Amino acid sequence: MKLLFELFFTFFEIGLFTFGGGYAMLPLIQKEVAVKGWLTTEELVNFVAISESTPGAFAINVSTYVGTELAGIPGGIVTTLGCVMPSFIIILIITKCFEKFQSSKIISGCMSGLKPAAIGLIGSAVISIGQPVFFPDGWTTAVFTTPAFWVSLVIFAVMLVPSFKKVHPIAIICISAVLGIAAGYILKL
Repeated sequence: MKLLFELFFTFFEIGLFTFGGGYAMLPLIQKEVAVKGWLTTEELVNFVAISESTPGAFAINVSTYVGTELAGIPGGIVTTLGCVMPSFIIILIITKCFEKFQSSKIISGCMSGLKPAAIGLIGSAVISIGQPVFFPDGWTTAVFTTPAFWVSLVIFAVMLVPSFKKVHPIAIICISAVLGIAAGYILKL
């Protein structure tokens, strides 16, 4: 029971202090699960890949996964509720006071300040998730001699092209999955 309360309040706090969506939430999730010893970075990175290819919001998928891994179905339920409840409460308040908020210079200024912070958090997520993928043994030059590094880099580079050409994200995810499966199969031969 204590773990369920800890999971709920941890993900409530993450949901409350994160602006910018799931990727902006990722550094906070990573910090919290690492500090508490709930998941390793590698486990989190693996689920990020899975979460990208499953339906639903990224942050909710991650929170549900962490809760389910740690406390089964009740853990998944409380982490999901903890993650979404702050947004739900804030949206209720905003809809109640929408006209006042719409013309408020304070709210407008707050949003102007939050946008760069959200971009910074997303950039932090890219670095913290990219490091174990491209540099699993740390920042050493030895990684440049491994086939896994080059395959990951090629898949990343190949997927940049369709993403800039406005190809649908589902197509990019499917192509990336096929390339990853093929590369994994070839590297194990």
